[in-house]
Amino acid sequence: MEKTAVELKKVNLRNGETIAYRERDGGTKNVLLIHGNMTSSKHWDLLIDAMDPEYKIFALDLRGFGGSSYYKPIMSIKDFSDDVKMFVDEIGLKDFALVGWSTGGAVGMQFAADYPGYCEKLVLLASASTRGYPFFGTSEEGLPDINNRLVTYDDVKADAGKTIPVQTAYDQQNKGFLKAMWNMLIYTDRQPEERHYDEYVDDMLTQRNLAEVYHSLNTFNISALNNGLKDGTDQVKDIQIPVLVLRGDRDLVVTKGMADEIIEDFAGRARFAELQDCGHSPLVDDLNQLLKHIEGFLAE
Repeated sequence: MEKTAVELKKVNLRNGETIAYRERDGGTKNVLLIHGNMTSSKHWDLLIDAMDPEYKIFALDLRGFGGSSYYKPIMSIKDFSDDVKMFVDEIGLKDFALVGWSTGGAVGMQFAADYPGYCEKLVLLASASTRGYPFFGTSEEGLPDINNRLVTYDDVKADAGKTIPVQTAYDQQNKGFLKAMWNMLIYTDRQPEERHYDEYVDDMLTQRNLAEVYHSLNTFNISALNNGLKDGTDQVKDIQIPVLVLRGDRDLVVTKGMADEIIEDFAGRARFAELQDCGHSPLVDDLNQLLKHIEGFLAE
């Protein structure tokens, strides 16, 4: 199939930030893609190239990632979702399906809860839970200490087990460290082809908000429950559109328990599909399987 043209564009938001995004020509069905942590719209490229031409695709770089600006620090998932609202208003995008990957899933849920009437369907791909993604401190052995959930942004920023090593790799442009990390946690079975992988790692180095994202995920909670850190807003009840939850059976980043929490909190309004032999990046592990699920859901 011949590739559909993809344009790189930028738009200024009314809050002073500039959002970079990719726009792929297509038919009349709009799809908005929201990436996760340590990535940008660049990491959607395989899916953008392969998705059916009937879809017109928009993939933005969240504030502090890729080609987008980062003038004011984000401190919550809602900061991201409010940017998304300003973005879709600025480009006149309505009546779209939203696909959120990992952190992007949390952003998508917050957006759908806050701004009904824009998003018609929601796909949560390897998504953070409705109850957030806990950030645990580091034990003396260098492992996550599940009895020590960090509370403040300053604590997260000072964490020696995850934040500091990744931030140091960014600061020193240590691509070898980043590749080793992704091979251990994400590309555990299949890696992107080398040129592609190098482009992905170069893209990771554009991130300017690592600790802020960790903190935002740690404090995110739209469930009706206390997540161990804070009470939930119960905004999950405001998401009344069809929701598809996808998780790879080999995902080492998002646990089965997190996917179960999403399904439980949506109380029958979301359905789950397990991606067979996939980790945290089904785009690399099995793109055809991923597309079958997403396009099947969007076609309903």
